[in-house]
Amino acid sequence: MTHASHLTGLKIRIAALLLAVGGTSPVLAQPTPTTDPALAVPPPAPVQATPTPANPLTFYGFADAYYGYDFRNDNTQNRPGFLYSHDRQNEFTVNNVILGMRYQDDNVRGALGLHAGSYVTANYAAEDPVFRHIYEAYAGFRPFSKAWLDVGIFSSHIGFESAISKDNWTLTRSLMAENSPYYQAGARLTYEVGPKLTLTGLVLNGWQNLRENNQAKALGTQIQWKPTDKLLLNSSTFYGQEQPQDSTGRRRYFHDFYVSYAATDRLSLALVFDVGKQQAPRPANSTGEKYDTWHAGSAFVRYQLADKWTTALRGEYYQAERGVIINSYTPAVDAPNAIIRGGSLGLDYAPTDNVLVRLEGWVLNAGDKVFGEDGGAARSTYANLTSSVAISF
Repeated sequence: MTHASHLTGLKIRIAALLLAVGGTSPVLAQPTPTTDPALAVPPPAPVQATPTPANPLTFYGFADAYYGYDFRNDNTQNRPGFLYSHDRQNEFTVNNVILGMRYQDDNVRGALGLHAGSYVTANYAAEDPVFRHIYEAYAGFRPFSKAWLDVGIFSSHIGFESAISKDNWTLTRSLMAENSPYYQAGARLTYEVGPKLTLTGLVLNGWQNLRENNQAKALGTQIQWKPTDKLLLNSSTFYGQEQPQDSTGRRRYFHDFYVSYAATDRLSLALVFDVGKQQAPRPANSTGEKYDTWHAGSAFVRYQLADKWTTALRGEYYQAERGVIINSYTPAVDAPNAIIRGGSLGLDYAPTDNVLVRLEGWVLNAGDKVFGEDGGAARSTYANLTSSVAISF
């Protein structure tokens, strides 16, 4: 074999080897990169962090410090006996100090709050000392969807105003608020029909008493309807036998209605009307049932003057046959009627979201001389000024 033929054979064998292991082998061939996103393999999804649930346990606090002054006062620090909030004059003191906690998850809720102050001394004077400083204490659960059942001590379902002054349009409370329940003890079933309508039914120890004073139970209802973001309508009722066990039973019927309306971003309006009836002792030689009736009304106007400044005006009246409720829960047959009219004007300054500074003047005029003054005399007109600094968290 010549040298040339040897080289030719070597080239043939090398070409055959390259053909056997070349780019056309289905095992070793490189795939062509795709540009079709439907065929592309997606990158691995990022690992999602487990969301941290909101703390179901919250704490809250409130303190309302005030100084009030009564014009032509009767030389004491006490304001008229039918006033329970900010009821001290010419004295620096606190109306209500509250510390509490609340728990709520999807199916269970509860609260415990304690309070002290001149409001507690005045409005809880008839309560057992062990219970007097309980602001709220209840336990609740969802018996079915959209409903809560709470048992214990809680705020009243009656009225446009509450015991926490910062939540009210005016610093002082209207006569109708001062002489209707601020708190109640019993069982409360709340059902949210929808985002605009809530229904509540209650079985209670009584009108405003933590301890039961007879063998009867009282009943209450509440309907709150908010047809628009600006309009709220409320109807609350009460029925009960409200006399102690050793006294003659007197049935009490009561209805509270109010409507509030946000007319503009700055202007808000509210109207409140209460009416009640209670069985009364029959005069001599009379037949049939006799009832004492009381009714009261208030109109509120609140206007935001500037970013931190607000003013509020209240006009009101209170009329009670024989002074029932406002003067006595058990008025005598010959007791005089109570007719009081009045108005207040207040100015609020909120330097921060949780501080409220308030100043308010209030004037009342009664049909009779029911207001005392220095020297033992009585008059039909009463006027005061009240200032307050309140903080909450």
